[in-house]
Amino acid sequence: MAEGTIKRLTDKGFGFIDTGSENDMFFHSSNLEGVSYDELREGQRVSYTEGQGPKGPRAENVKLV
Repeated sequence: MAEGTIKRLTDKGFGFIDTGSENDMFFHSSNLEGVSYDELREGQRVSYTEGQGPKGPRAENVKLV
């Protein structure tokens, strides 16, 4: 699993993970495991698997580290 840092959260139930490369990874609240969207904060470390969504790459199986 890849790891990154939550870079930005929105009030619409999705956010972006700083992957350490120039491209951030999109994630949706439906792809969280073991944590609710309301518990997330910017700057937290997460692990995830890279998947493909309808609009491009997205993080799946997102968990707090």
